[in-house]
Amino acid sequence: MTRTTRLLACAAAAAALSLSLSGCAETADADPKKLTVSTFGFGADRFEKTVVEPFEKKTGIDVTVETGANADRLTKLRVNKANPTVDVVMITDLFAAMGQKQGLFDKIDSKKVPNLSKIYDFAKSEDGYGPTYTYQLLGMLYRTDKFSEPPTLKELWKAEHKGKVAVPDMSTSAGMPFLEATSATYGTGPEDADAGFKKLSALKPNVLKFFNRSTELVSLLDRGEVEMAPGLDLFAVDPAKAGKPIGWAPFDKGRFVAANTAQIVKGSKNKAGAEKFIDYLLSADVQEKAAASFNDKPVNEDAKVPASLTKVAGKAASDPSAAGFTSPDLGYAVDHNDAWVDRFQREVSG
Repeated sequence: MTRTTRLLACAAAAAALSLSLSGCAETADADPKKLTVSTFGFGADRFEKTVVEPFEKKTGIDVTVETGANADRLTKLRVNKANPTVDVVMITDLFAAMGQKQGLFDKIDSKKVPNLSKIYDFAKSEDGYGPTYTYQLLGMLYRTDKFSEPPTLKELWKAEHKGKVAVPDMSTSAGMPFLEATSATYGTGPEDADAGFKKLSALKPNVLKFFNRSTELVSLLDRGEVEMAPGLDLFAVDPAKAGKPIGWAPFDKGRFVAANTAQIVKGSKNKAGAEKFIDYLLSADVQEKAAASFNDKPVNEDAKVPASLTKVAGKAASDPSAAGFTSPDLGYAVDHNDAWVDRFQREVSG
């Protein structure tokens, strides 16, 4: 054997060993008794106690929970696309649509998730991806001790509210729907972004804070630093339970649903466990417990809606369609999101 032949043979052997070790590593990583779930920071402790811990006891699967903002968690999924570290991601509909476009999520096998057949039609993905497991409603959060009647969207621009308004940043769940609601109110429709941005720019003198965290918004309202803020009904529930003077009301135009979805990450190391988790999340019993514990409105048709949710959102807490709420055009929003975020920073919050 010549020196060159020996070198080629050694190189081939090394490559084969490397592939073998790599395969072993992948097999070792794929543990059917381990699952990583990425979810929201708001109410994460109650989510673990109400959903995660009972799921672990029922299935014997050890669940690791990661939390963070939608944008940050989607970026992490994209960075780790070749070797995912998350199995299930619970994320808003807009960011779910972005992830689908980027090839980050798997479609759902309905046979593996039988509770899909028990949820409302509006909660099912038309394209076969992960379902909506709960939803929020866009409207106005406000101090009930400052208004004799619930304020409309147009109230935000009145001079007497200078420095007493908070507005959602475009990175929040309410950001894009609020832009579209403003566009629908002052323009030709929700896609008339020019009209929307023009009005939002004119709102700046009244804005105390452009918030990017729900906890920040609730704190501002609780301390009375702001009197009203466009936001999601979810964040009025706990204050209302506690007897705080904080309420929520729907807009006249731009009644949009902001859905939270549960997606299986493409390349998940425990897809079977991910399917079990989503099926568990959609069960009527778990949906009722989640509603009672951390105010997630149920989508399972057999789940009962707590009075605390209907107190804030009325009939829309159980039937958003009948109350005039619709989903925004997510495809259009995804196509324009980057431009809208940049424009919001330049023309509105900057």
